[in-house]
Amino acid sequence: MRGTLDKQFTDPGVDGDLLGALEEGDLAGLAARVGQDVDAAGIRFGSGDDETPFALDPVPRVFTGDEWRLLEQGLAQRVRALNEFLVDAHTERRIERAGRIPPWLLGESAWLEPDTPAPRQGYPMARIAGLDIVRDASGELLVLEDNLRNPSGAAYAVIARRIADRQLPDAPPRRDVETALAELLRDALDAAAPEGCAEPSVALLSDGPENSAWWEHRWLAELLDIPLVTPADLRTESFDVIYRRTDEGRVRNENGELTWLAEALLEPVRDGRLGLVNSFGTGVGDDKLAHAYAEEMIRFYLGEEPLIRSVPTYDPGDDAVREEVLERIDELVVKPRFGHGGRGVVVCAHASPEDRQSAAQMVRENPRGVVVQETITLSTHPTIVDGRLEPRHIDLRAFVYCGRGGERVLPGGLSRMALDEGALVVNSSQNGGAKDTWVLR
Repeated sequence: MRGTLDKQFTDPGVDGDLLGALEEGDLAGLAARVGQDVDAAGIRFGSGDDETPFALDPVPRVFTGDEWRLLEQGLAQRVRALNEFLVDAHTERRIERAGRIPPWLLGESAWLEPDTPAPRQGYPMARIAGLDIVRDASGELLVLEDNLRNPSGAAYAVIARRIADRQLPDAPPRRDVETALAELLRDALDAAAPEGCAEPSVALLSDGPENSAWWEHRWLAELLDIPLVTPADLRTESFDVIYRRTDEGRVRNENGELTWLAEALLEPVRDGRLGLVNSFGTGVGDDKLAHAYAEEMIRFYLGEEPLIRSVPTYDPGDDAVREEVLERIDELVVKPRFGHGGRGVVVCAHASPEDRQSAAQMVRENPRGVVVQETITLSTHPTIVDGRLEPRHIDLRAFVYCGRGGERVLPGGLSRMALDEGALVVNSSQNGGAKDTWVLR
């Protein structure tokens, strides 16, 4: 039976002994108990009518210590370069003047705003980064997307561990994700404090119940023992650092008016009286077109070769590139340049003829408003479906925290899986779920 099971799943992150024990037990009962734990803890994702219970699969994903070490080094390197890019984008634009990125990357960025406060020397603009990692058919780990504005999911990684620990048989030693999250997040927030502030007062700023990550906001504030504030009760003079978890991150809205966030925070941030995590302007690095040039940023700013490669990503704003991708459009993925949550993504190999034609039309008519990527067949991991183990595609949301000790990576992060058979989009907003992620000592 074990040999048969092994052949179904392409991700190596499986503990064979544990999987064998699970297969001999009541899988449907295990999944039901995990669901009951999720409900009892009130763990939710979404807001309003779209709020749903957190979908948690009991079968954990496993990374060996050696593989995780390489991933840690590669992710820290990448975030270091991305932070260099953010500062450069808001100051000298050296990388653009050197011809290493096209002028439309910054010139047409929806996130490059002239009112953005000047970056402070030695203060990374993106203190917290969430990078989406996939494993391709060859077994290589690749970065699919960089999230620098408002990455979510770390609290769900801890809850996945708590529930798995309650419900699974004895497990091998692996790293403590809850203690690590509290330490890394607190260090990143404290490091953002104004100069000379040794013991900063910190608050988590949320939109409130209408935010899809409201449950996580409350949980993180409790973990750190800091106030949770909403726009209605925000008083900036009471705090030295604001951990911003709002959907709004801009200085001005579409009408050119200051956003509510800028009205409340822009002046104290600009004057150096308030640290903001993550800063105004980090969306420039969140731009999916910037992802196409992330490897070049590592070479330009650090003088190093990337330790972890990106999923091959193409810029159809370049005429020659556009012609090449249109010739291969049926086998590629088209994404809105400023989209998020998997919305608007067309996986052309799996799309209807009408959707493929629409994707090709977007590339032709708005080449600088989309990016194109190679289709990566995400690795599959055993997942309990209807009381049996079935392969489901997975990725990893990895978290990097930039504190006083530099860039550090949360052990494990959050493994996410698509609940639908064959689906390649794993976001919770697109019928995805999650797993506990073990990093073995």
